[in-house]
Amino acid sequence: MEEADHYIDHLMVETFPKLSVMKGFKRASILKKITDKGIEFLIITEWETMDAIKQFAGETPDTAVVPAMVQQMMIDFDKNVSHYEVVTDYQPGK
Repeated sequence: MEEADHYIDHLMVETFPKLSVMKGFKRASILKKITDKGIEFLIITEWETMDAIKQFAGETPDTAVVPAMVQQMMIDFDKNVSHYEVVTDYQPGK
């Protein structure tokens, strides 16, 4: 549980502030669920374009960007990421 808290802190203090100054970055969310192995996280970022994503991820944007010090906090992590296009957003009352 302690490493999970460190990971959230890392994202909030290190990663997300760096993303927030990149052109085309819109927002980020941290989702979590408890599993038999521990806590699983899903990090969702939203960008304006694939070129904007490449500022952070480099020329192989399907490869997960997980620094070595962050890998040490994890039991396992996905080596690849998936990109989706937002079709629509729904917000009640809007």
